[in-house]
Amino acid sequence: MQPKPVDTSPSVHALLGAELKYHREKEGMSQGEVGKQLSLTGAFIGMLEAGTRKIRPEIALRIDEIFDTGGFFFRHCDALKKLRQPDQSVEAAKAERTAIRIQEYAPQVIPGILRTKAYAQAVLHSGLPTAAEDAIKDLLTPLLERIKMLQDATGPAVWTVLDEAVLQRMIGGPAVMADALRQIATLMRRRRIIAQVLPLAAGGHPAIEGALKLMTFSDAPTLAYLKCFASGRLVDDPETVAQYQFAYSLIGASSLSPPDSLDLIESMAEYYDLKSRRTHNPSPVLLHKFEHIGQQNRIFL
Repeated sequence: MQPKPVDTSPSVHALLGAELKYHREKEGMSQGEVGKQLSLTGAFIGMLEAGTRKIRPEIALRIDEIFDTGGFFFRHCDALKKLRQPDQSVEAAKAERTAIRIQEYAPQVIPGILRTKAYAQAVLHSGLPTAAEDAIKDLLTPLLERIKMLQDATGPAVWTVLDEAVLQRMIGGPAVMADALRQIATLMRRRRIIAQVLPLAAGGHPAIEGALKLMTFSDAPTLAYLKCFASGRLVDDPETVAQYQFAYSLIGASSLSPPDSLDLIESMAEYYDLKSRRTHNPSPVLLHKFEHIGQQNRIFL
C-alpha cells in the first residue's frame, strides 16, 4: 500500500478566512485593527485568514457585526461544524513550529520531535510495510525537520509524558531503541526537555484511549491535537482545550518524577544496548547484568 499524497488543496476554513481577508481589505483595515475590535492579536487574525485556525461561532458573530455581512460568517461557521473533520496532521505540524511550549502524552511511540532518524524510519516502515523506499524517504524528510527543533536553544519548551508501554515496545530492534532512549535521556540531562514515565501500574487515566498534545503560543490561544490511527484532529474550542489541559495535569501527577523517569529511561537504554550485543554464549557477568535489568523493568526475556 502506497502512502496517501498530502492534500494541499485549500480547506473550507481557508476559504472562509479568505472571505474575512476580502472584507478587511475592502474596509482598509489592518489585521491588528480587526484584532483589536475582537480582543485578539493581529497575528491571530492572520491565522484565521490563512485557515490555520477555525473561526469560532462567537468570533463569527462579531465579524458579521464589524463588516455588516448579514450573518454570513456565523451561518457558514455553523455549517462547517456539521462537516466531516479531515486529517489535520499537516496543520498540527505547522502549528508545532510556532509554539512556545509543547506538552505531549505518548501512549505507544516516542513523540515525533524526540525521535532519532532510525526510530522515525522504523515507525514509518511499521505503518507502511509495503511502501517503496522512495516513498518512505519522502515521508521521512519533514519528520527530520521537526526533530531539528530541539537543536535550537530558542525552540519550544517541551514536557512529554511517555507511557511505560513506549519504553517496552521494541521498534526497529534493540540497537534502535537503545539510541532512541539514550537521546531522550541526553535531552533531559541537558535540561532541554522535561520527561516523565507513566507506569503501567498507575492503571486508568484521562487519556487512556489516545495520544494528546497541547501547543501554547505567545500570540494565540492554546491548541490541542488528538492523534488516532492514520488521522488527527486539532481542537481550539477554549472550554474543550481547558479540559484537555486538566487531563494532562492529572497524567503528570500520576507519573514518575523526572529524576526517577530518567533513571528508568537510562536503564532501559542500557538493557536494549546489552540486548543488541547479546551473543549465543555471553559472558556470565554480561548475562547476569542483562537479566537483572530486564527483571527490574518487567521485560520478558
